Amino acid sequence: MPSVLVVEDDPDVREFMQLLLESGGYSTSGAANGVEAFERLREERPCAILLDIQMPVMDGYQFRARQLREPQFADIPVLCVSAIFDPAEVMQRAGMHCLAKPVEFETLLQHVADMCGQQ
Repeated sequence: MPSVLVVEDDPDVREFMQLLLESGGYSTSGAANGVEAFERLREERPCAILLDIQMPVMDGYQFRARQLREPQFADIPVLCVSAIFDPAEVMQRAGMHCLAKPVEFETLLQHVADMCGQQ
């Protein structure tokens, strides 16, 4: 079963996104910030990462910059899911697309399927 890492500091939002993904046939793991996300990546390699931008400890931009510097993680596809963002800035600063919260279930699943190679 393909796995998705959900990096989101709000526990309710993180759990809800994980439940949606699990109902769509994915296994999931969660992290409250970028530091926790790297701990999860060392345990299991997901087919995709859903990443919030505004988080404590290590935000989404810091996570993405470090991810791209680490060869073992650099090729994992990342989709930003954030309430406050400028799409052009996210693409310029982090090289990733972003969906606005609240995200529609079907839209989220389609993006994850594309990232995980499951059209």
